[in-house]
Amino acid sequence: MPIADPELMKIVENRILNKKICRVCGAINPPTATRCRRCRSSNLRPKRKALAAKK
Repeated sequence: MPIADPELMKIVENRILNKKICRVCGAINPPTATRCRRCRSSNLRPKRKALAAKK
């Protein structure tokens, strides 16, 4: 069920989707991170914004 309220969608995006993922160990890091909190690697990518469609 998609979220219709735009303010609620902003909150959801900030809390769930606005993260960085470590390419080495897969740890979830804050969006401002420059290094991984777990393995100290600087190889980070932003979390994908598109939600996967459920079957």
